Amino acid sequence: MKPIVLIPARMASTRLPGKPLADIAGKPMIVRVWEQAMAAALGPVVVAAAEPEIVAAIEKAGGKAVLTSPDLPSGSDRIFEALQKVDAAGAHDVIVNLQGDLPALDPAYVRVVADALAGADVATLATEIVDPEDRTNPNVPKPIVAWNADGRTGRALYFTRATAPTGDGPLYFHIGIYAYTRAALTRFVALPPSPLEKREKLEQLRVLEAGMSIAVARVDSVPLSVDTPADLEKARRLLG
Repeated sequence: MKPIVLIPARMASTRLPGKPLADIAGKPMIVRVWEQAMAAALGPVVVAAAEPEIVAAIEKAGGKAVLTSPDLPSGSDRIFEALQKVDAAGAHDVIVNLQGDLPALDPAYVRVVADALAGADVATLATEIVDPEDRTNPNVPKPIVAWNADGRTGRALYFTRATAPTGDGPLYFHIGIYAYTRAALTRFVALPPSPLEKREKLEQLRVLEAGMSIAVARVDSVPLSVDTPADLEKARRLLG
């Protein structure tokens, strides 16, 4: 594999405007995410920025960022446009899509999702739900996985906001970090949103509806995602 890590970032967050540049213990959040991705030592790390101020922040920290169209509909479209700019020759065959709001991410997770891709079109992460409220929370997408005998890797059958599967047993929390083969990412962004994707509002269902495969690797915890002012305060306490 020849991986590249791409981090989409834009200022226009509805719940936390300007969050890529939100200060966390003296550094912009996007810089902290870039640092964690670099610590994984998987391959080059590039921020796919919707605004020039994000590019400036990353370049000031010594990193690489590219400016993408501000009107792209999703992070996947943003990383695909960035990929064409930084690797038009196609040298990298594995693309890791890392969210730009995970400032305390364990760098090992970046390697885990890339390793899980072997033999699949796309790979992602999940962890067992431990908070009972998350079992019924529609804001917690849940992967339904056919787990292998090791209990740590498997194949996604579906993703849902409902409480599923029914019956006794664990439920899983989907962690939205992805690895794609280059061919799968190219195909994915060319497809229109699928019926189940639009119904559940889960982009990964487009992959499954198109007949592509998603491998799932199980990790031990959910990284803090900064989506609200309260999350930002948690991150400042954690990293301060």
